[in-house]
Amino acid sequence: MTSLPIPASCSEAVILHPAAPPISGAALAHEPARHEDERFLLRAFRSFAEAASSLESSYGHLRTEVEGLRAELEKSNEDLSRSLEENRRVRAHLDRILESLPCGVIVVSSEGRITRINTEAVRLMGLGSGPAPSSISLLPGPITKLLQLAGGAAGERELKVIHPGNVPCWLAASHAALCGAGDSVSVFILRDVTDRKRLEEEQEKFGRERALAEMSTLLAHEIRNPLGSLELFAGLLAESNLVSESRRWIEHIQAGLRTLAATVNNVLHFHSLPPPERAPVDLGRLLDWAYEFFTPLARQSEITLSRQNHLSGVLISADRHRLEQVLLNLVLNAVRATPAGGWIEIGGHKTPYEKEVHLRVTDTGEGIPPEAIDHIFEPGFSSKPGGAGLGLTVSRKIVEQHGGSISVKSRPSQGTTFTICLPLGQGVQA
Repeated sequence: MTSLPIPASCSEAVILHPAAPPISGAALAHEPARHEDERFLLRAFRSFAEAASSLESSYGHLRTEVEGLRAELEKSNEDLSRSLEENRRVRAHLDRILESLPCGVIVVSSEGRITRINTEAVRLMGLGSGPAPSSISLLPGPITKLLQLAGGAAGERELKVIHPGNVPCWLAASHAALCGAGDSVSVFILRDVTDRKRLEEEQEKFGRERALAEMSTLLAHEIRNPLGSLELFAGLLAESNLVSESRRWIEHIQAGLRTLAATVNNVLHFHSLPPPERAPVDLGRLLDWAYEFFTPLARQSEITLSRQNHLSGVLISADRHRLEQVLLNLVLNAVRATPAGGWIEIGGHKTPYEKEVHLRVTDTGEGIPPEAIDHIFEPGFSSKPGGAGLGLTVSRKIVEQHGGSISVKSRPSQGTTFTICLPLGQGVQA
């Protein structure tokens, strides 16, 4: 009896030895059943082997697919990391651009939260170095008003704001709305337009001054001609044989005409001051003229007028009419500031080293307030209500045209002294 073929994959095999003892009849009766069992076992072993082989093959395919998925996942992770890094670089680049913009940028959400704000916006709004505000409601009132104006209309809106320290500033704001992903944000652009506003104000001021200069010059010329005639006739009347009462009336007229003439000259010289027409001027005679010219005005105002003239025979190259205008302005101011019973002194002397001369007008009037002393030479400034504020400005211009300077010393209720310093140069004789 030969052995049955057994699959190689089976771990056990059934072998029938040829030398086995003879089988009895009963055993032969069971022989077909035993063969059937063996065949069943063989089929079972084959099915198991096939299933194991299929399972091993499926496992190999699964592992291959897992390795492929792992490689794809690693590649996806690398791409995602590169994308995130690129986004960070782009965001950092955009942040640098936002911070370097010469204008302020404010991004506000629909709920009023400030999601982005650059350093220039913080500076323009005068918020200092503290933390940036997180809500539009935390901004200063004028800034909030400006943003509301910009958000409610197209184009730029401008507003003057006062920063800490009482510093005025003009800001312009424009608005743009961005919508997307079910949400909307507002972008506000702030610009500092202070320089432009100042230029516009200066141009407007220049236009007004130009129109005023043209009108003032026209009026001054129209007034000056008849005024000269009136001064001439008043002088002739003063020299005639008049009774004392009539002479006082003439002195009143002369005083008024001289004041009016000074005002007209100040207007003309303030808006147009041509170069001086220089000629030798005897300063001693100039002071004598001033004393005689203002004596009637002082008498009318019940003020004592005196002179201390130490410049007799001292010549200087100057425009006599311009220097007369300076003395006229200074003495008229002194008369207005000095009450009845006071005194005014007109004087002049050379300095110890004889390099310059000083002309002086001193009064015992009410003086100049300390807060006004630094502004009295500014055009339009006057310490008295209704004053034109041109006389001292014109006087300083004239003195500076002659290479000199003018200064003031004053104490409230104790009087004022104006001093004119003129250099002793070519054309001057002692």
